[in-house]
Amino acid sequence: NQNPNPYGSSGSVSSSSVPTAASQQWQPQPQMAIPNMHQGQGGSNAAPAQQQQQQQAPGTPAFWNPAVASSIAAAAMSGGTNNPDAMFNLAQQAGHTFLDQGTARMIPGLERIMRELRVYFAVDNSYVKSKMLRVLFSFFFKRWKRIEEYNSDPQGTGQKYALPTSDDNALDLYIPSMSLVTYVLLCALCYGTAGEFEAEVMPDVMTKCIIILILEVLAFRLGFYLMQAPTSFMDLFAVTGYKFLGLTVNMLVGLFLGLALNTGGMGHKGYYATFLWTSSAASYFMLKFLANNIPSVTASTGPKRDVMVLVFAGSQFASMWFLGQTKVLN
Repeated sequence: NQNPNPYGSSGSVSSSSVPTAASQQWQPQPQMAIPNMHQGQGGSNAAPAQQQQQQQAPGTPAFWNPAVASSIAAAAMSGGTNNPDAMFNLAQQAGHTFLDQGTARMIPGLERIMRELRVYFAVDNSYVKSKMLRVLFSFFFKRWKRIEEYNSDPQGTGQKYALPTSDDNALDLYIPSMSLVTYVLLCALCYGTAGEFEAEVMPDVMTKCIIILILEVLAFRLGFYLMQAPTSFMDLFAVTGYKFLGLTVNMLVGLFLGLALNTGGMGHKGYYATFLWTSSAASYFMLKFLANNIPSVTASTGPKRDVMVLVFAGSQFASMWFLGQTKVLN
């Protein structure tokens, strides 16, 4: 029988009886370094993963930064209690980030278009009122020369004239676009009051207006090209789009007189009386604006500058006559 006691009779430990694994178990083990969790944010032992999360990958727009997303989420949670304007401010910041910090570059050409359009929508209430009076009552204004103001913006918008907020003779796209939408809605209202409204009325009127506007801009651009006078498509869309303000006034007067005096075709009479004024004002506006802003020296082999200015001015009368919707007026 084997003695289960590994110790000898004298009580001493036998070196052959102790397992090797047990002797290795009691050897001192190296300890892992425990990071200091209470270290400040500016310490040198910051986690690399956290640094990689906060840093953007090359070419990644700042708009998709996780830090921005977490800030928006935090503002959404505290927006109704401490800071009601937090979401508005962050939305504004996100919009600037979208336009200025590279997200718009994800769509080819979008950034350049947005920067060009920004100049034509830099308007205020004072400019809008003054411009509407200048278009509708152009006979009473004397100054038509635009203020030249070269812009040293490093982004390079190419703007060499003063903004609409600084010059009443500046061109904008706010009044033409709003006038076009208002004119289409007024035409739909006239069709409705006459009992002839259909679902195709608004698309048909809008399509007709846009097609005429594009054809007119292309004709203007061809004339400027033959004269070798520099211009931009945005300027042409703006200066030819002011006619929709006069068309809106025409339809508004015709609709009001047709409903108020429902006898003798007062709607038609009021429309055409107003049309004579607004179309003449629009033509005079085009005449004076182009005469003061087209270079006095043009190509000797191209069309005469004065003749082209008169043709451009007369086109406003013709296009406003063609775009009128008088068949539904009383």
